[in-house]
Amino acid sequence: MSAADTTTPAKVPPPRQAPPPPAAAHNPRRRNRTSGGPATPWLLLAPCLLLLALVMGYPLVRLVTLSFQTFGQSQLWGFKPAEWVGFDNFADVLKDSEFWSVVVRTIVFAAGCVLFTMVVGMLVALLLQKVSGWLKTLINMVLVASWGMPVIVATTVFKWLFDSDYGVFNALLSRLPGVDMIGHNWFASGPQGLAVIMLLVVWGAVPFVVITLSAGLTQVPKEMEEAARLDGAGAWGVFRYVTLPILKPIIVMLTTLSVIWDMGVFPQVFVMRNGHPEAEFQLLSTYSYDRAFVINDYSQGSAIALLTVVLLLGVVAVYMRQMLQIGEVE
Repeated sequence: MSAADTTTPAKVPPPRQAPPPPAAAHNPRRRNRTSGGPATPWLLLAPCLLLLALVMGYPLVRLVTLSFQTFGQSQLWGFKPAEWVGFDNFADVLKDSEFWSVVVRTIVFAAGCVLFTMVVGMLVALLLQKVSGWLKTLINMVLVASWGMPVIVATTVFKWLFDSDYGVFNALLSRLPGVDMIGHNWFASGPQGLAVIMLLVVWGAVPFVVITLSAGLTQVPKEMEEAARLDGAGAWGVFRYVTLPILKPIIVMLTTLSVIWDMGVFPQVFVMRNGHPEAEFQLLSTYSYDRAFVINDYSQGSAIALLTVVLLLGVVAVYMRQMLQIGEVE
């Protein structure tokens, strides 16, 4: 037997076993206690839901109640009891041709505000991506300052800008060759006056849209834009096929919020017309206010307000459907 055969073979150590998982992983009762269970989200949302119920619950219930009653000045002072009339208030409102004129005017006004707000906001947001850092910061500061300006202050400024006697806008237009706008009254007709109010609404809404879209543009991958340019796409092609699909959820959200806000425009019209909007300036919000607090027909004003809520719920339903479709595609 050789020396190689007499050597003792080396012992191979047994394979190491993985440490057992912690006891919490095998204890479903402890895991549920750690995550809080299905009741935790509701407990966290409870303060917010309670606050919404306190702030909006009673006014909404009172609004629905008044819309099914006869409630005027006599009922307000307690001389007569409120009488339940069912759907008579809604029938009277829906049969009124003036109401439908106000509805059409409100929809056209809101659509114009939303369209101009989104287009101008998108253009400004895209331009901000091309400027230097300090200029972008300066423009954002100006946008935030204009966005934070109170509505009453902004409306007063616009009243001065478009004043027939001392308006700056008329003076600037009159400097153009062949243009004489001195003494021109922009509020002599409904379309011109509503165009001025629309400009005021767009001016106040554009900063929020620009800031939100600018944040969304930072999430657009530069690699996809470069790939689209290498494939021969121009600036419009890159925006249409790369930027726009990525920004679609943000655009849907901003459009929906803009529709809701612009359908409920009240202080701009109310202050611009000195608290007494003429018939051709009436929107749904001011029309409901006039019925309730000028004519003192609180039941009809509540019915108009409730119909406005139903229209806005339709907008919210479209928004939820779009967001669900986007989520399914992603």
